[in-house]
Amino acid sequence: MSLTETVIEGTLKPDGTLELDQKPNLSPGRVQVIVQPLSKPAPTKRGLVEVMDDIRASQRARGYQGRTLEATQAEEKARQEEDAEYDHRCEQLWGGPLPPVAKEV
Repeated sequence: MSLTETVIEGTLKPDGTLELDQKPNLSPGRVQVIVQPLSKPAPTKRGLVEVMDDIRASQRARGYQGRTLEATQAEEKARQEEDAEYDHRCEQLWGGPLPPVAKEV
C-alpha cells in the first residue's frame, strides 16, 4: 500500500467547512486534513469613499458633531465681508476700482 499526499489550497468558512480550490486526485475514502493559514494577501488600496467613511465613523465614535450649517454660513459671510473690505482698501490705495479678474475657460 503506497501513501499518496496531495496539497490543495482552499478556504475555511465561518461554519468550519472547507471549500477546496480543486478536486483532489485521490481515491474516495477517509483522509487526514492538516489546516494551515496562508499568508494574507496584500490589502487592497482604499479609495476616497472608504477613507471618508472611516473618518466619519471615527468622529462619530468620539462624539464629534462637526460644524452646524449656521456656523459654516456665518464663517463664509465673515470671509466675504473681509474680502470686500480688502478690495475697498485696495481701491483707496490705488485711486479707483480694481480691474476685473480674467476668468479662465
